[in-house]
Amino acid sequence: MNEPAIQATATAFLVLFSIVGLALWGLPYYYDFMVQQFGWTRAQVTSGNALSKLVVGPIFGFIAGWLVDRFGPRRLMMAGILMAGAALIGLGSVSTLGMFYFFYFFNALGYVCGGPLPNQVLLTRWFQKSRGKAMGIAYLGIGLGGAVVPWISHYLVQHFGWQAALRCLGLLVIAIAFPLALFVKEPQVSRPIVPAKGSGSWTSAFRSGPLYLLIAGSMCSIAVVSGTQQNLKLFLTMDVHYGQGQATRLLSLVLASSMAGRLLMGWLADRFAKKYVMILIYVIVAGAIPFLFASGSPPMMYAFAILFGIGLGGDYMIVPLITAEIFDAQLLGRLLGVILTAGGIAEAVAPWVVGRIRDVTGSYSRAFVFLIAAALLSALAAAFLPKRAVRA
Repeated sequence: MNEPAIQATATAFLVLFSIVGLALWGLPYYYDFMVQQFGWTRAQVTSGNALSKLVVGPIFGFIAGWLVDRFGPRRLMMAGILMAGAALIGLGSVSTLGMFYFFYFFNALGYVCGGPLPNQVLLTRWFQKSRGKAMGIAYLGIGLGGAVVPWISHYLVQHFGWQAALRCLGLLVIAIAFPLALFVKEPQVSRPIVPAKGSGSWTSAFRSGPLYLLIAGSMCSIAVVSGTQQNLKLFLTMDVHYGQGQATRLLSLVLASSMAGRLLMGWLADRFAKKYVMILIYVIVAGAIPFLFASGSPPMMYAFAILFGIGLGGDYMIVPLITAEIFDAQLLGRLLGVILTAGGIAEAVAPWVVGRIRDVTGSYSRAFVFLIAAALLSALAAAFLPKRAVRA
């Protein structure tokens, strides 16, 4: 591994640590404070994620993929980091739903521009062999960020209040990620990326069934992990009545376990057919949700956190790997733009649906059944994917 490739991996690690680990996974930690202080419902606090991504995903997802293919990932990544950090600072100052939605829009836009999409393309262009290993290392940043953000937030909230804590988190995102993105090197345009094993044209990719299976499987799986994670602290503190410290430990354990999941799934993806690794990930996620029915048993909740974390660790990482395996990697930015846009819709809607079910029924039980069914559907879609490249 040469020095620029090492630099790219380190940059992806810390950018994902900040954009996804701190900014995305950190926000649900503050939902119960918003419910208690402003009197908002669970559906309302989770709808910020829904409304922003339903606007950002369809409009900006494909555009972001095209910009990455056209101009490279670095500049888009820098813009995304600034928007994500500024969004957290703004969310730490809101008192109305209108401003909450406004800043959540920029949080979603920062995720699209600075999150998995440009980092996946950056690593795919630097690595031909050991791509799964490189993705696994970089995606450890998400797990580490998600594991430490509850503890960072818990400390800041105790000392400064939850609104000041959010503003500090936004400044931290910019301070960590922006300098690295500013100086990361990109491969030369003339560098051969990957031999075009798959379909060589944009239109042929959309004429193939595997792309739609991949979109469907990705949407269902992302709906499960997002719907669970965005509501988890609300469930723990307001339904199960865990203390802030106990909830913090469980949230941290989920993301700490995701680091092991990323390493394991990256290792498996370099050695076995990626569709089988994808099925394994989705089955693990489906198997974790039933543990939430035993929320009165702390050992069962810790078992859930470990199992769900392992599945979560591989969930986002496997999609770019199998996309590059099946299709021409030179189209990766645009294809991921479409896949991540569709996934973003599921990621937006599922937390709101779960929160709404809880508001209407007074319990998360039916929501958990919905999440289990979605996870099994994702595994079914993955089972019909090809193991090899799609030929034109």
